[in-house]
Amino acid sequence: MYRKELYVFDQDKPVKAMIRNYTPDDFDELIRIQQESFPPPFPSELWWNKEQLTNHVTLFPEGAVCVEVDGVLAGSITGLLVTFDPAHPDHTWEEVTDSGYIRNHDPNGDTLYIVDICIRPSHRKLGLGKWMMQAMYELVVHKGLKRLLGGGRMPGYGRYADQMTAEAYLEKVVAGDLKDPVVTFLMRCGRTPLKVVANYLEDEESRNYAALMEWKNPFMSATRQ
Repeated sequence: MYRKELYVFDQDKPVKAMIRNYTPDDFDELIRIQQESFPPPFPSELWWNKEQLTNHVTLFPEGAVCVEVDGVLAGSITGLLVTFDPAHPDHTWEEVTDSGYIRNHDPNGDTLYIVDICIRPSHRKLGLGKWMMQAMYELVVHKGLKRLLGGGRMPGYGRYADQMTAEAYLEKVVAGDLKDPVVTFLMRCGRTPLKVVANYLEDEESRNYAALMEWKNPFMSATRQ
């Protein structure tokens, strides 16, 4: 199981933090964090429930990760293993994550797929999301997987949907002409956009689009990718 102690910085002040696997004792707080992190118009039925969280810690506990800051639970990231075919990349969030229940977790999968990441608003700007993503990269390396993968919401796209396609919007974000709250964050974490996926998730801000974003295991040879 995973446990890492480190310092994060509130402006210039070091603050103790710990990244670890979450357990049933954390469920109530994890649900509160989801409610704070994804307020309406995000669909409330997509917040975690206890059955989903139970599956996370039962089926793939290594992929159930949270972060504490000074003993306060501040966020979580969750993944499962899948087998990814780059020749057929299109999918929905519901399909690939079993609607968040991860009953389709494949212990022999070659790809760590990110189901969700969230940080409670009171603890943003501490770099916690990037540190949790780093923990998932370490899991990819530890298990000898080919990649980390996931669909990133494009919540900034809603403001431009009547001006350009989702593909054009992503191109502008990658070029630095526009900044997207999620896609730009994931790029700062080292993720690379592969393509736009339509009807990925019910998400009005993103017009249901997502950017499929990858991190390749740097210890895996190109021929094995």
